[in-house]
Amino acid sequence: MWVVKIGGSLGHDPALREWLTRLWEVGGGRVVIVPGGGDFADAVRQYQREWQFDDLAAHNMCLLAMAQYAILMQGVVSELVLASNEDRIRRALRDGRVAVWVPTDLMRSTPDSMTNWETTSDSLAAWLSSSLNAERLMIVKSCEVDAGASLETLAARGIVDRRFPTFVRDANYVVEIFGKGDAGVMRDRLLNVAV
Repeated sequence: MWVVKIGGSLGHDPALREWLTRLWEVGGGRVVIVPGGGDFADAVRQYQREWQFDDLAAHNMCLLAMAQYAILMQGVVSELVLASNEDRIRRALRDGRVAVWVPTDLMRSTPDSMTNWETTSDSLAAWLSSSLNAERLMIVKSCEVDAGASLETLAARGIVDRRFPTFVRDANYVVEIFGKGDAGVMRDRLLNVAV
């Protein structure tokens, strides 16, 4: 199983349709898509600045932002299956489908290590990859990504969140960071799983 996190920054980019279409075409039964938060999460930041509510509320609102982006993704490619928990994800994959994670089960009633702005959808994708015992985690960003850059460098540049390197440090899956123009590379990986 492969987890592919698609950044919310692709929400207004034609590359989003290309990524979703290619994943649907070649990823059936093997791929779980994790949505970013995009504009929906940016609105949470704005409301938090305006109303000064705590990070717990912001965390829960950002999970709903990710859920909105997941629904948008299914709106773009209707064959994708929305799945809010591990059982539904696994059922979609058993049916030969591509699942899109709707992370509302991670809503919290008390703060914990995930309820902060340093833990974004990047780290949540890593958390899900560990929970599902995934083979590979692919993070798709709207910017160009230097293939030789360390995760720490990418985190320092704000390309992945600051906690992401810690989440994947001891991961038993392959981690790759892609730019939006790398959909063909991802397709080749899926078609040739030995790569």
